[in-house]
Amino acid sequence: MLKRLEQLALGKGAVVLLLVAVALMAVSGCAAKPALALEAKDNGRQIELQKGQTLAISLEGNPSTGYTWEMAESEGSILRQVGEIEFKAESELVGAPGTQTLRFEAVEAGQMELKLVYHRPWEKDVQPLETFTLQVTVH
Repeated sequence: MLKRLEQLALGKGAVVLLLVAVALMAVSGCAAKPALALEAKDNGRQIELQKGQTLAISLEGNPSTGYTWEMAESEGSILRQVGEIEFKAESELVGAPGTQTLRFEAVEAGQMELKLVYHRPWEKDVQPLETFTLQVTVH
């Protein structure tokens, strides 16, 4: 009888292990695609994202000069900016330039032109110093 109980206990453990394995496979099949990371060399590209996927764009910038990257006005955007712009300085010197990273989440299926401008937000009617553009399709 002890042997039979050991077999049952082993059988239950195997069933639990099997259920955990099946659950992990199901979850991994539904996992979102990894974030797409782009930089200045990708300016002008056409990209495709899945709904829920994150797009991270890293561009040179120096906020100590008053300039910053931001999304130009866009109605009906299929992308939503996530969080604040992150800045990583090239050095520890005050006023050092570095990289600004903007993150977007694909929230709607469709197509759009994503245009980022590098400007001083308070300066009206002034052309941006630089622009970055992507053609985006979200599935």
